[in-house]
Amino acid sequence: MTKTKDNTKTMHKEMQQIWNHAQALVDATSGELDDRIKSARTALKERLETAKSEYGELEDRLMEKVQAADEFIHEKPYYAIGGTLIAGLFLGWFMFRK
Repeated sequence: MTKTKDNTKTMHKEMQQIWNHAQALVDATSGELDDRIKSARTALKERLETAKSEYGELEDRLMEKVQAADEFIHEKPYYAIGGTLIAGLFLGWFMFRK
């Protein structure tokens, strides 16, 4: 579970950097007078705000599912091992079929 939290933090930092770069682009073009630049800047700003909220919701749902899977594996480890074995056998059979 610790590795999942570390990966989530890394992903969050990367997304934050992308948003910061996009916001810097919006701020850098704030003095431009061309209508196309203004409309592109407005659209980018709106999309950034939407993406931030969607990312937060997605992150919350993903963490809920990861925690549910972790609980299931701890409660029924043999089911998880058996399911993984069957999936691996099926995937191996499927990949080496000609």
